[in-house]
Amino acid sequence: MTDRRRNSLILLLVALMVAASCVVLATKPTKQGLDLKGGVQLIYEAQATKGEELDQAALDRTIDVMQERVNSLGVAEAEIQRSGSNQIDVGLPDVTNPQEAADTVGSTAQMAFYDWEANVVGPDGVIDPTNPEIVQAAGFRQNVAAAPAYEAIMRARELKPADGRRAVADAQWYAVNDRTKTVVAGPQQTREQLATSTSLGRAFERQPDVLRDLRRSGTAKPYRLVSIPSGYRIVEAEDDPDTKIEGDPITRRNSRWFVLRDVAELRGEDIKNPAQGFDQRPGGRGPNVTFEFSDRGKDVWKDITKRIADRGRDNCVAPAGANPRQQAQICANHFAIVLDQKLVSVPLIDFNENPNGISGSGGSSISGSFTIDSAQRLANQLKSGSLPLKLELISQQQVSATLGQEALSQGLKAGIFGFLGVAIFLVLFYRALGVVAVLGLAVYTVFFLALIKLIPIVLTLPGIAGLILTVAVAADANVVIFERVKDELQAGRSVPRAIKDGYRKGLSAILDGNAITFLVAFILFMVATAGVKGFAFNLGIGVIVSMVTALVMTQAILGLLSRSPIITHPAMLGARKRDPIWHRFDFVKASKWFFSMSGVILAIGAIGIGAKGLNFGIDFESGTQITATARQGTTVEDVRRVLEPLGEGDAKIQTVELSGDAARERGNGQTFQLATQNLDRDELEAVTRALGTLGVDPATLDSNTVGPTFGQTVARLAVIAIIASFILIALIVWFRFGVRFTVPILIAVVHDLLITAGIYALTGAEITASTVAALLTIIGYSIYDTVIVFDRMRENLKRLPSAAFSQIANRSLSEVLGRSLITSFSAGVPTLALLLFGGDTLKDFALAMLVGTLSGAYSSIFIAGPVLTEWMERLPTFKAKRRRLTLAAGGTLPPYPDANASKGGVDPFAQRPKSERITAPEPEAGTAVSANEFQRMVDELGIEPGSGGRQRTAAPEEPAAPEQPSRAADLSPEEVVLRDDRTRGTGARKGKGKSNRRHGRR
Repeated sequence: MTDRRRNSLILLLVALMVAASCVVLATKPTKQGLDLKGGVQLIYEAQATKGEELDQAALDRTIDVMQERVNSLGVAEAEIQRSGSNQIDVGLPDVTNPQEAADTVGSTAQMAFYDWEANVVGPDGVIDPTNPEIVQAAGFRQNVAAAPAYEAIMRARELKPADGRRAVADAQWYAVNDRTKTVVAGPQQTREQLATSTSLGRAFERQPDVLRDLRRSGTAKPYRLVSIPSGYRIVEAEDDPDTKIEGDPITRRNSRWFVLRDVAELRGEDIKNPAQGFDQRPGGRGPNVTFEFSDRGKDVWKDITKRIADRGRDNCVAPAGANPRQQAQICANHFAIVLDQKLVSVPLIDFNENPNGISGSGGSSISGSFTIDSAQRLANQLKSGSLPLKLELISQQQVSATLGQEALSQGLKAGIFGFLGVAIFLVLFYRALGVVAVLGLAVYTVFFLALIKLIPIVLTLPGIAGLILTVAVAADANVVIFERVKDELQAGRSVPRAIKDGYRKGLSAILDGNAITFLVAFILFMVATAGVKGFAFNLGIGVIVSMVTALVMTQAILGLLSRSPIITHPAMLGARKRDPIWHRFDFVKASKWFFSMSGVILAIGAIGIGAKGLNFGIDFESGTQITATARQGTTVEDVRRVLEPLGEGDAKIQTVELSGDAARERGNGQTFQLATQNLDRDELEAVTRALGTLGVDPATLDSNTVGPTFGQTVARLAVIAIIASFILIALIVWFRFGVRFTVPILIAVVHDLLITAGIYALTGAEITASTVAALLTIIGYSIYDTVIVFDRMRENLKRLPSAAFSQIANRSLSEVLGRSLITSFSAGVPTLALLLFGGDTLKDFALAMLVGTLSGAYSSIFIAGPVLTEWMERLPTFKAKRRRLTLAAGGTLPPYPDANASKGGVDPFAQRPKSERITAPEPEAGTAVSANEFQRMVDELGIEPGSGGRQRTAAPEEPAAPEQPSRAADLSPEEVVLRDDRTRGTGARKGKGKSNRRHGRR
């Protein structure tokens, strides 16, 4: 296939993908996070459980389990924080089924396994494993032992307390109505908890006298508070597949319940690796939950199933002529699986198939009336474990975006201006190449946004940070290649050859940088949680997409245009004559000044951190949450405006949509929820007075202390993820470049992070969860930029085997400095626009991004490169080479490689003579070169006359370099004869043998 046809097919495929992406963008909704759109706020009240006191440690462990469950729901970027002394606030963005989410997040998920017939209490209040009526329809509402909730509670109350050493459930208190024989509220662990519970208050909110009497004495006829004897519990019947009942089960008249003796054989901690699967047995009941047993669980499972099988066989009285399967259906006994207060499954143990019980080595499964979603939900609950504390949902309400519409509009405006600034710069600097680059970035943006909607990805501010970084990486990939193309053009190559060689020589650096960035994103995604995970996911997806647009699409476009009159003149490709000052700058000699400057900056930053500390926001530390109702029509921006004079303009402000009694209590105004740093009494009074100007009644203003959303566990996982990323970076760089290249990259990253932290300390800027995303962006950008620099050093090590390492470093740094400046400008312009026009809520995030971008570009050139040089120059090989070259140069080593020592050095950027037109027709292969051209090639290769092809050196011959000059060199012996890349017809060569070739140029 010809190059033109291949490029045409690539562009056709890209066009089809763009069309498909546009369809996705037009038809699919965008899932936005709490900071961009808002969502559902669930407020739970935590209560102590059996063996677990209600304290800070228990609340933290509960929040950790809830965070894992939220992630399993597919709800990324949720916010979970402690509120007051016993409440937990959960913010869920873009949830389609809030009730399902509330049940999944807040349920205790305490699992227990019971021997069914040996523990279920019959309708006569007796446990009788031989009763055949108990065996039939075991666990279902049609079973004779099933009863309404009130009747089940009364049946249990007539029992004597049993041994509770193996009990799972706590003491159970209920509020009942003896007249209607219904349950009003419960269960709670103590009478005091039930009397003061939110559920009881809601049940009697219109009967305050009854509520007062119940709380005081436990009785207000016909209502009373009752308990179940210890050692027993009531559990809801397993749902019949044909019976779907809505509502709170304990208060429903038509719900059915069983009384169980609370003697659990196995608990949730005895199983592991739960997963959603499918029942593959004949007549299977669809989706199920599979799991494995722990070592203890295997032994207990074997024993209990053998006991159940033996009892079923011994008590079996089957009809005459019944086959073994029929016997099992009639007589086999069961074990019951209970989750919280719900019978999940009551499978039978077939005594014919398993006379010796069931081995636990192969695990087991839970089958029932599951859908795929409900089976996945149960598996995820079991995987995350039970909650240490019991949670009662006391409030569910809609909240608005935390950033506010004005901030979002400002951020969008800044992003558009920033992108336009970058596009104009690329077009002006690279001309036709810039147009191609902008087109590539536009296609990249379309692809990325389509993937965000298609997967879907919850888009938040940290996710946008990942998008900004990948846009910078995508732009940089084009810059790396275009700089290579311009170098080839200035070296006299034709346009087709320059484009081909530019992509070939730039490929290695781009692959290395993107591979490391992607693997870092992968580690962050696997280890971290919350906003860090969202950032990592967006970064990883963006890197993959940018590789497609930068390396495939743009190359195909330039391949088609390479012989077009559109880019005939070098100026159309930006290949103007260049002689910037840094092409003569001695980077290595000046490194002491760079080290000193960085040392001073770091010292000032350290003093600032030590003296002022870092200003951690409410995401990391406890703060104050205020709920207030202002006059109708008040906006988030109005609230922020009155708080700005008090220094609270960056507070997290959301509108709250109340319903029911809460809405009636607060009237018809607009309710807001504010979260800011801890306020003392005077500060709270000042805020109250400021809000009073918006019509807020101080009597209705509520305030309490809230915990961090970026809690200790989340922060610890983020630190672990970053450390793991550093280790991965070190291993990859070690593998790709060598061990000595590893340390300078890590030094550069730490340098950038410390400078950013110092500036935050000196300016007093607030560190939020979004700042963490910005710091991760800094790490990614710094790594990528340094890898690009080191890749050029590695290439020049092969091209310049006779040069000192300091000369190689100077040449490499001078070659990539322009690229770094262009890339930093491309990434910095949108960030600067965000800082200037993004408003108070985005300025801290933009500050970290801007400082990190500038610091990353600086450290990759002026820190990482010189550090590597200092290290490499101490090696014996390079030390001896430097000494020989210094002697040959008369005692002073030239800063750049010298191909002809007798002339005192040559310009490393000297251009070869060009043909009259850069796209002039190329001579056929085999055409002889002139004597002058051949001598120039010999001089550039450093070959001495009569040396048999040995390179000229400035001192006695030194040991050979470990690798020979590669194809990436400007000129190598293999390139003395340059093959014609143009496709020729095969007819011209038919019947001809190998042609004799002479040295020549095309």
